[in-house]
Amino acid sequence: MEKPSILHLFTAAKNASPFDVNMAFDAGFDKIMPYTNVELSEVAGLTQDAIFSRSPSGVKREGVFIGGRDIDLAMQMLHAAKNAMFAPFACSVFADPSGAFTTAAAMIAKVEAHLKAKFGEDLNGKTLSVFGATGPVGGCAAIIAAKQGANVQLVAHNSLARVEAKAQLWNSEYQINLQIVDGSTDAKKSDVLAQAEIVICAAAAGVQVISLEQLTQAKRLKIVADVNAVAPNGVQGVDVSHDGVQVASTNIYGIGALAIGQLKYATQHQLLKQMLPQDQEKPKYLDFMAAFNLARELSKNQY
Repeated sequence: MEKPSILHLFTAAKNASPFDVNMAFDAGFDKIMPYTNVELSEVAGLTQDAIFSRSPSGVKREGVFIGGRDIDLAMQMLHAAKNAMFAPFACSVFADPSGAFTTAAAMIAKVEAHLKAKFGEDLNGKTLSVFGATGPVGGCAAIIAAKQGANVQLVAHNSLARVEAKAQLWNSEYQINLQIVDGSTDAKKSDVLAQAEIVICAAAAGVQVISLEQLTQAKRLKIVADVNAVAPNGVQGVDVSHDGVQVASTNIYGIGALAIGQLKYATQHQLLKQMLPQDQEKPKYLDFMAAFNLARELSKNQY
């Protein structure tokens, strides 16, 4: 009799995400066990408790999911879980804190797809400005875009020091070159938009960051993507359902939250399914780049 599949969900947060629990069940896991308020120092012990309690064949029916909200902590937890295992006692690990990895992956994959479809271009060398860059989705999107060759600007809206600290950390960790620009006033924001060819808006829900008037003045801007699904939208003129729709009175194409969300959902679903390998498959260690590579493949089938 085949043993039930179990997903061990580790999160540093007070509660496990119901979204992740539902996604795991829908992907085919029989059981989901959440562990909350988990500290980094506890990950190795929890991982080994999970894998050593089963035979090698049983371990293949397990997986570890890393949640939380901090993308840097999630990556550290993924590495801690991976390093606690050894063959044949090893299972797949997938990090997606607050869905940030799959959301950012879907956003950049959508941007890339529309950039190619509308302009015949890719991200390499493009100036890409990120609003909401210190949040998990904005930060992860910035890293992914930079690794595709974009010239990424992190827009600081109130604290340059906070954004500089994040940029320094990520530049060192991922060998990229994120830049910081000041967007603390409308005039400075317009200056940022005047330079940008692509804009990512991942700011707080329900806050309009960019007005339609500012968009009409941004003559170099080609693509703008907004993950805010709560009115008012983060970018005025970009509807949540827009999927490469031209923004009124501009030459800019907008991508809204629902279009991004559909690709994010498909990406997370497929990555969760990949955690239940067939015989002889090796464990997978899935982070934001694994999410982006899959989202990119899925988006190719849409255009």
